[in-house]
Amino acid sequence: METETKAGARTYAGLFIVTLATLIEEILLTRIFSVTMWYHFVFVAISVAMFGLTVGGLLVYLAPGYFTGPHSKKNLAAAGRVFVALIIIVIGLYICLHLLKAALLVALFGLVMYGLVAYLTPQLIISHKPEELLSAAALGFAVTTVGSFLVYLAIPPVFNLTVTGILSLVTILGVISIPFIFSGIVVCLALTKFPRQVSQMYSADLSGAAAGCILIIYALRFIDAPTLVIFSGALAGAGAFLFALGIRNPWLRQRSLQGALLIAALGAVNLFLAGRLLSMLKLEWMSGKMAETPIYEKWNSFSRVVVAGNPDFSSPPFGWGLSPAYPKHSTVRQLSVLIDAGALTVLTHNDGDFGKLDYLRYDVTNIAHYVRPDSNVVVIGAGGGRDVLSALAFNEKSVTAIEMNQAVLHALNGTFGDFTGHLDRDPRVRFVNDEARSYIARMPRQVDIIQASLVDTWAATSAGAFALAENSIYTTDAWSMFLNRLTPRGLLTFTRWYYDAQHPAETYRLVSLASTALSKAGVASPRNNLVLVECPVPWDPAGGPEGVATILVSRTPFSPGDLDLIQKLADQMKFQILLSPRQAANTTFARLATGSEGQEFAKMLPGRIAAPTDDSPFFLCNFGVRDVFSSLLVRHSAGVHHPEFEETVGAMSIAVTLLTLLCIVIPWFLMGRKAWIQGTAPLFVFFASIGLGFMLVEVSQLQRLMIFLGHPTYSLSTVLFTLLLSSGLGSLSTGSSQQPNTEFRAAARLLGLLVALVLFGLLTPHAVAAFASASTPARVGVAAGIIFPLGFFMGMAFPLGMKAASAHSEALTPWLWGLNGATSVLASVIAFLVVLGLGVSAAFWAGSACYVVATASLIWTTRG
Repeated sequence: METETKAGARTYAGLFIVTLATLIEEILLTRIFSVTMWYHFVFVAISVAMFGLTVGGLLVYLAPGYFTGPHSKKNLAAAGRVFVALIIIVIGLYICLHLLKAALLVALFGLVMYGLVAYLTPQLIISHKPEELLSAAALGFAVTTVGSFLVYLAIPPVFNLTVTGILSLVTILGVISIPFIFSGIVVCLALTKFPRQVSQMYSADLSGAAAGCILIIYALRFIDAPTLVIFSGALAGAGAFLFALGIRNPWLRQRSLQGALLIAALGAVNLFLAGRLLSMLKLEWMSGKMAETPIYEKWNSFSRVVVAGNPDFSSPPFGWGLSPAYPKHSTVRQLSVLIDAGALTVLTHNDGDFGKLDYLRYDVTNIAHYVRPDSNVVVIGAGGGRDVLSALAFNEKSVTAIEMNQAVLHALNGTFGDFTGHLDRDPRVRFVNDEARSYIARMPRQVDIIQASLVDTWAATSAGAFALAENSIYTTDAWSMFLNRLTPRGLLTFTRWYYDAQHPAETYRLVSLASTALSKAGVASPRNNLVLVECPVPWDPAGGPEGVATILVSRTPFSPGDLDLIQKLADQMKFQILLSPRQAANTTFARLATGSEGQEFAKMLPGRIAAPTDDSPFFLCNFGVRDVFSSLLVRHSAGVHHPEFEETVGAMSIAVTLLTLLCIVIPWFLMGRKAWIQGTAPLFVFFASIGLGFMLVEVSQLQRLMIFLGHPTYSLSTVLFTLLLSSGLGSLSTGSSQQPNTEFRAAARLLGLLVALVLFGLLTPHAVAAFASASTPARVGVAAGIIFPLGFFMGMAFPLGMKAASAHSEALTPWLWGLNGATSVLASVIAFLVVLGLGVSAAFWAGSACYVVATASLIWTTRG
């Protein structure tokens, strides 16, 4: 009988480094996809990464000849023919569609992959020790990380439901998934080839991912994302070298070390060039269009900020809602600031003469300054400083400008400070680098105006898909707090786009939100405290907004003098009053402004008009779960003004579900039918349940605690890091015994998890409410304290299941690992749909229910 191989310290270290590199690569893709495509494609990036990992595990299961026995030249030749056939197909399709450049790069990448397989495999014929296989797969991860990214940069994304569009997206996703397949092979081998050490291996896996969460936050402060992709490949090469240190094969040690050093050298050269805006890895495509060459670029863990334009060139002034009455001959020097691919602001030249900036007095976003002069103002989303300049132009008392993005502040007050007039040096102005909601909750005094002008980043945070920073300020909970932070004369003023005069869903929802918040504050007749003014603007006629609408929400009813002033301004500026205590543009506005009665009416309208809450905070998603799938049949659902968003979600939901089913069904037909009959059903249910459960719990708590913590960096570093690290420690606590300790102790651990889930679900909302206005360190401590015990217990489930599976049939463990990954991919879709349709709490309790099923399945397995 063959002696079981035992993993050493180098194997643990190699796995730690590889999973660290994997997590960094996955988060980088969310950042880069948010820039080059749209922020909702982050959902795609995460699914592709997890799918690649799953495929890697399934390859270990479906090709045992490569991973558990001597390799065959016949198998190698067959694999080569498959590679060549795929390359020829892709080349042919791309040439037919006139995308020759991308076709040649895809072909070159395919040939490199074929060469890699042909080059590595003969070296492994002599020996098939797990460490050699781990080293070879990690080296494949390193090389393909660089190759796949270079190909990705060259493929122009096409966003339509044509053959070209579908092929472009499929090719992008296929190329990007290849490195994760190699990473999946590494992780699967590590977790299945050392059954007596699965607890320690899983702990190293999760700890590496946790370390990646912290490392990427700080790395992106100094390294741009494309260069960091190259460095993640170098890290994978270092992991291959660590695996190879414990074996006698000098070839792998030499090649892995050479590969890591060469890739790191490439990254260092590009870092030097990127600092001079000469990067070899330029992001040429942004939302399907060629990107403008920037004069400034800065990355961080949740955005890419670029400044473009000519600082010496004058142009017509930028304004969200400039009055049609404004003289058209005026010009101003300004630079555009773009956050990722969808959020625009401007840097305005300022020499202290506000007479040159008189156009600011004609913008509908600033109507509050007419109504409440001589005020202390808080600006949510300072951006390029335009709202700060507006307050100064109106000679307000003071301005507190809150900006979450340090890179934006650095551009405004640092790099371009001379251009913008160093607003931070004005004694009336104070800039704060924080998330607006959490900062306003902690403000020591009340203010007269809280202003937010079209604050939506349209950029995904690193915390994950659809955990969006702007959501936290568009909920009834947030607006109730904002109203409490106003003086008795105070105004809350928000500006949003005005789409489609027949059904302006976003504007309706703004009124619904304001009315509900006032009702919660005890206002019996919310309409007396509301004014909504719209400015028509000539935006893109092909589906763009017809105007900009600004809502004024007052702590007390508007006085007759206030209403007379607003009417006079509307007449002079050619604005339209959509809603006030005296008039309404239509009955829908009037009924939505009636508080609780208006909320019931909102539920009957097309789209999602009811006011968002912290439990369901998707203000910008004005469509429901039904619209996600109906959009595939009907391109434009009523009231939905971002159809590409819902089409992507619907199409990817179906695609991910089908791919998950294939990952389950194909292995079952090829190799697993007899094993299934022989009693693996409870194991199947167990691993599927914990895959679904972990992701549902993780996504729901990332969304909930991101609102609590405020800044997305805190959400990533606190929530995800604590969850992964505590799960690793929980795995480590299950010990190194091959048997799951005893039936009783294994069941007791999972029952402890169920108790932790119940306590967490019941107590977390109260803890969040109690510490909402606490200092940042206190909130971070509370969040970590809440998450840690939950993660500790959830980390026990996988190693306990693997031990039970090894005792039943060790050959099935790779498939079960792949099944766990496949259902995790599916869970990323389900989690978003559940949060969208039913709320954060529903997603959490759905995850908890999955763990109940998993507990029952493990008890069934151990008793069987």
